[in-house]
Amino acid sequence: MGFAIAQAEKAVAVNEVPVGAILVDDSGDIIASAHNAPLSTCDPTAHAEIRVLRQAGQAVGNYRLTGTTLYVTVEPCCMCAGAIIHARVRRLVFGAWDAKAGACGSVYDIVRDSRLNHTVEVIPGVLAHECGAVIKEFFRNRRGCP
Repeated sequence: MGFAIAQAEKAVAVNEVPVGAILVDDSGDIIASAHNAPLSTCDPTAHAEIRVLRQAGQAVGNYRLTGTTLYVTVEPCCMCAGAIIHARVRRLVFGAWDAKAGACGSVYDIVRDSRLNHTVEVIPGVLAHECGAVIKEFFRNRRGCP
């Protein structure tokens, strides 16, 4: 999760909402890493999770990323949850819950919906305080709050 937090901090440096993600294979080797970039790319789909899945698909030559674990600093949204399912990611590990738009256990639970063709093992709350602190500080600074 530390590597994902480092990605989130890179997002802060370019004034993007600080969400970071990494994807690792069965051996624990990092396949891809990214941070949010919708503002700088003018792309509403440029969330950290989507960017990581795209990079990983190119790296392994397949959109199916079976046997992988995705680490994300904040609970993924509906769009990202759908992409995680389509990519056949085995496990999702995330830090901070997203009580407004989370789709992996808080508002929705798309990745564990048994009606879909794939479900994902979810491990929530890993380094939740640290992950949440990055995003809270970003918005506090953006709003000019002390």
